Amino acid sequence: MLLVTGGAGFIGSNVVAALNEAGRTDVVVNDVLGSEQKWFNLGKRRIADIVAPNNLFAWLDGRKLDAVIHMGAISDTTATDADLVMENNFRCSMRLLDWCTGARVPFIYASSAATYGDGAEGFDDDWSPDALKKLRPLNLYGWSKQLFDQAVAERFVKKEKLPPQWAGLKFFNVFGPNEYHKGEMMSLVAKRFDDAKAGRTVRLFKSHRTGIEHGDQRRDFIHVDDAVAVVRWLMGSPQVSGIFNVGTGKARSFRDLVAALFRALGLEPKIEYMDMPENIRGQYQYFTQARVDNLLHAGYNAGFTSLEDGVNRYVTQFLNTADRYR
Repeated sequence: MLLVTGGAGFIGSNVVAALNEAGRTDVVVNDVLGSEQKWFNLGKRRIADIVAPNNLFAWLDGRKLDAVIHMGAISDTTATDADLVMENNFRCSMRLLDWCTGARVPFIYASSAATYGDGAEGFDDDWSPDALKKLRPLNLYGWSKQLFDQAVAERFVKKEKLPPQWAGLKFFNVFGPNEYHKGEMMSLVAKRFDDAKAGRTVRLFKSHRTGIEHGDQRRDFIHVDDAVAVVRWLMGSPQVSGIFNVGTGKARSFRDLVAALFRALGLEPKIEYMDMPENIRGQYQYFTQARVDNLLHAGYNAGFTSLEDGVNRYVTQFLNTADRYR
């Protein structure tokens, strides 16, 4: 039996789908479904049970699991309730880590590229305590993930007990099906699809930094299938532990992303530029790019989907169909 926390969320539901496709139906989802349409993310899936977060540790008591895939978190980068974020993202993660350690269960968890802050210290997934403490996340979400990474790394360095396998995944800008419940946290592809399909102009932020053109702000965009492939590879590689970047290793511009969206629809790009709100200019990231050397050296060799192919797959197989869900 496998447990996927956040299993009704974006990456989590895609993990559940991949597990089903691999023949696993003994998958338990831990998540809050709410009263909106988040459950649609699991509408095509076979699962063994759904456990509410407040019942998780009672449910775990005495269980035997093959692995815990911990994707659950408050992932809104604009969240401001620090107590709630810390309870969900840090304390719950610590309790799961302790449970997996005691039960000898592999533990794979979601960290985030948000831990790198403005990128001043680079994007090298050196998870030594000295390297981690130099990072300065720009938001509460990134800070909560940073604290947990530090806690795990310090246990390793101090030779304290850990699960038989543990792996933290610093996801960069993931896009793909089942992200629709995320609202403003959806990828730009999902947010601007309807505009592009209707032939309307898509507006991007102007650059307010010398030497960077409008729309040339860059991110490491990675299709969710590639992110899930890393999770699945780790599940089949019990000898691999550590904290790893999960990105393509190639930054692309928002202009490239939107152009790919239009072209996936068979349209010529229509892009305009608008001033960036002053209240976010000071903390806006102009560049993120994962260094994936550690992942490759650990043995991952499946490669990564190009931006154009990933956007085309997302548009033609999901966004531009009657059923957008995986």
